[in-house]
Amino acid sequence: MEIRCGYRIEVVCHQPTPAILLLDPHPSRDVDIVSGPNGAVTSLADGRDVPCVEYADGFGNRCRRLVVPPGGAAFTNDMIVRDSGVTDAADYDAQEVFPGELPSEVFEYMLSSRYCEVDELSATAWQLFGKYPPGWNRVQQICNYVNAQIRFDYQCARNTRTAAQAMNERVGVCRDFTHLAVALCRCMNIPARYCNGFLGDIGVPRDPAPMDYNAWFEAYLGGKWFTFDARHNMPRIGRILVARGRDAVDVPMVHTFGPHILQKFEVITEEVRAT
Repeated sequence: MEIRCGYRIEVVCHQPTPAILLLDPHPSRDVDIVSGPNGAVTSLADGRDVPCVEYADGFGNRCRRLVVPPGGAAFTNDMIVRDSGVTDAADYDAQEVFPGELPSEVFEYMLSSRYCEVDELSATAWQLFGKYPPGWNRVQQICNYVNAQIRFDYQCARNTRTAAQAMNERVGVCRDFTHLAVALCRCMNIPARYCNGFLGDIGVPRDPAPMDYNAWFEAYLGGKWFTFDARHNMPRIGRILVARGRDAVDVPMVHTFGPHILQKFEVITEEVRAT
């Protein structure tokens, strides 16, 4: 299938403000792009193009750096991406890898990070999930728990909420579901990394809420990374990865080095249907 995805995001700044953007599909999806991308940054004050420099961060994500001019800027893109049209891959027999045998490059996804307090949650995690056989089912049990523990509510979004706080407050948005699931996996010695990207309502009932970027995670089982989604808690069609990291601090969609006001945030992800 083909999926149209894009965005229009406007931020207002009162002085020149350096910024980093992680808004576009991950380089691993470049081979799937059918048309576009048509990424642009334009000044809200006079419509001029704002120069950007693209680079890859330490996690291999596509980043753009720029200086937002006084008055603010609009970030836009519109593209069509080819997708397999099948649900997230699964291997119910995938086993956990003994920590002593893990590749060195995955160890950072076993440790505490800004929003995932492994040390604080470890004892609770072993009480909750130590009884389950190690492997795929244990990760699924973690997803089941997080899905039941947290109530999704956009009105309760808070960008400083950690995994432990989400567990205690029992409310949040997709990043909170993901942070808690990632932290609990790491507590059980299962490497887990935070992901965000485009995920439309394809193959599921349409969500009346405005479209947004989505967060999910990948767990390392049987020597491979597998996708899990504690918020939706079911295999989905058409995920388009944007970025991966230890948690949300590594993959901010828009990070400014100075104050800004978010004036507009529109995201589109939809299947392109034959006419």
